[in-house]
Amino acid sequence: SNCRLQIYFAETVTHLPEVKEGKCFFPFRYRDGIFYDCVQFKAKHKWCSLNETYEGYWKYCSEEDFAKCVFPFWYRRLIYWACTEDGDSFGKAWCSLTRNYNKDRVWKYCD
Repeated sequence: SNCRLQIYFAETVTHLPEVKEGKCFFPFRYRDGIFYDCVQFKAKHKWCSLNETYEGYWKYCSEEDFAKCVFPFWYRRLIYWACTEDGDSFGKAWCSLTRNYNKDRVWKYCD
């Protein structure tokens, strides 16, 4: 059936060679998820898709490829213009990867 063919295709496309000069596309869809940063599925190093929906075109992430903080961002009832420790149980500074953390809930720790 067509469904079986699609699953097989999705399992094999990761074997295409890396497109080193490509540009990461965020957020990208891979399998059943939406990703706002580089991922490490089925690989030794973090990688990203070069298309909105992963179609086999990818590259390993270098320092400048990782997702950047988005400012200002909305968290709970406040607007933040910089990284914050608010809401983090370890007291580490973090930021949102989209303008609206309350809706999207994607974030990363700040350096």
